[in-house]
Amino acid sequence: MVRAEQLTDPVAEHAEGPVWWQPWGGLKYVDMMRGDVLSLHDDGTIDRVHVGTVAAALRPRIAGGAIIAVERSFALAERDDLADAAPLPEVWSDTSIRFNDGGCDPQGRFYCGTMAYDERPGAGTMYRLTASPTGEHRVDRLWGDVTISNGFAFGPDGTCAYYNDTPTRRTDVFDYDPERGPHDRRPLVVLPDGPGSPDGLCVDAEGRVWVALWGGSAVHCYSAHGDLEEVVELPVTQVSACTFGGPDLQTLFITTSHSNLPPGEQRQAGSVFSVQPGVSGLPTLPFAG
Repeated sequence: MVRAEQLTDPVAEHAEGPVWWQPWGGLKYVDMMRGDVLSLHDDGTIDRVHVGTVAAALRPRIAGGAIIAVERSFALAERDDLADAAPLPEVWSDTSIRFNDGGCDPQGRFYCGTMAYDERPGAGTMYRLTASPTGEHRVDRLWGDVTISNGFAFGPDGTCAYYNDTPTRRTDVFDYDPERGPHDRRPLVVLPDGPGSPDGLCVDAEGRVWVALWGGSAVHCYSAHGDLEEVVELPVTQVSACTFGGPDLQTLFITTSHSNLPPGEQRQAGSVFSVQPGVSGLPTLPFAG
């Protein structure tokens, strides 16, 4: 068991979705309900850019800039500072639903799931955004009956993907191939009763799955067979997501949230934490569009 160290001040209300991409200069993450993307620089300073009512998730684009899931649509930025982010057409019109978390597949398609603002069961959906060689974009609905869609990442050889629907208390695994996409979903881990539910996740170079526990003050590391192998402790309860980064991909960055906590409690909540667990992560899969 290891303990993460505080890396930033608690500048975010609800920090989420950390992504490491060296051409950006390092780490970006979202302050979700403020609609901002934050960039952490080597000197510890943080820049903030507003991209929409909600900033749910983002991934780098191969050509530069980023794809960003905002409230009910995707936005494209060509600049690495994201100051030129421009939304694509809305994916749906129901204002009670928003995007929440996502990631790219090895073919460069961006997956992002949704949830209801009131967290009503089964209201969410998983979508996939695909860019054509001519610059057009297609959105496909992949599966529904989702409550709080979280954490989507691939194993080292690209033949499996991991996913959390937080209230199920499961981390699920799919088989994957480029034509069929994710298929044959099944539980990898089922958390026992107690504090903490699976939120964001990432995968290391050995194929182990690192899962942030919302309400659990920890990140759990599971083998590809679902065995608990490591625990990273944090001093705040609402642990939202994690990713590997740094020049050697050996630092685990962990985002946390102060959302709905009483004023004055958990003063470190909303900070980014980090730990070096002795393993390398996988490079971020970028969006091909």
